[in-house]
Amino acid sequence: MAKLTYKDAGVDTKEGGRAVQLMKDHVKRTFNENVLTGLGSFGSLFSLDLKGIENPVLVAGTDGVGTKLKIAFLMDKHDTVGQDCVAMCVNDIVCQGAAPLFFLDYIATDKVVAEKIADIVKGIADGCILSDCALVGGETAEMPSFYSENEYDMAGFAVGLVDRNRIIDGSKVAEGDVIIALPSSGIHSNGYSLVRKIFFDNMNMDVHDFVPELDCTLGEALITPTRIYVKACKAVFEEYDVHGVVHMTGGGFYENIPRILPEGLAAEINLGSWEILPVFNYIQDCGDIETKEMFSTFNMGVGMLMTAAPEDAEGIIRVLEEAGETPSVIGRIVKGEGVRILDGDTEL
Repeated sequence: MAKLTYKDAGVDTKEGGRAVQLMKDHVKRTFNENVLTGLGSFGSLFSLDLKGIENPVLVAGTDGVGTKLKIAFLMDKHDTVGQDCVAMCVNDIVCQGAAPLFFLDYIATDKVVAEKIADIVKGIADGCILSDCALVGGETAEMPSFYSENEYDMAGFAVGLVDRNRIIDGSKVAEGDVIIALPSSGIHSNGYSLVRKIFFDNMNMDVHDFVPELDCTLGEALITPTRIYVKACKAVFEEYDVHGVVHMTGGGFYENIPRILPEGLAAEINLGSWEILPVFNYIQDCGDIETKEMFSTFNMGVGMLMTAAPEDAEGIIRVLEEAGETPSVIGRIVKGEGVRILDGDTEL
């Protein structure tokens, strides 16, 4: 009987090594002068520059991509979902006023295919560059018989830095604050279980189906990567006192916005004050979904929002526009509780 090897059990360490070689260039383009180790170290070293920071506070966030990965599997396109993973982490920590410093990833799959892993890491590196943070390390786990064939999962972990007296936690949110929204690129990374049920289970559609209402294939619309708002937010934080920042993720408007609202205050949102992207109208029509349910599940074209004093609104909008954003004032903070979405004088 031939002697067993690790490869016989489904783990190919040589292919894993080849994946590392293919991803090296992607990783290195995220490095800055603070990264003190190369790819392959047991631990990652990052030097802190505390110039101008009196009381440093680290802010950490971790997240994954969720069932959006199923779209990548169906399309056999893997070079964008890494950006989603980064976005879900760094957009969260910037809500606290923190600037992301570094990012680590974890990829687990049934079988390592070097080119596929390199594509995933390319997307992660793209996201890190958009975030001004370094990809300092990660882990690729080959787990045969644990994951389905040709499938994988990924998660990320980001660490940022903020001066304690510059932390944004919603405590300054006040009645009369304006609510400024930054547009999303589409669904981002939340709500895909419902999306897949509508299009693939109920309608038996294919990712390659061209959708005239979207002017692209269904897959192209669904795999559009999550936008990263770090640079625009940092530019605003340098000039203005922002009272609250919300990353519009799972739970939509009704679960995310209350996370920054002090007791006794509500967010009043005016429909028609920003563009609801065609993909959301298409989802609603195909799924016969009530409007309030849409706002409870999806970002509806708003990827990030911030609140600030009315007198700062014009200046904040100017800074955001200079950073390449197209912001909209979509509402204000009023007395009450929770979130009110108004269609004229009618609340959803």
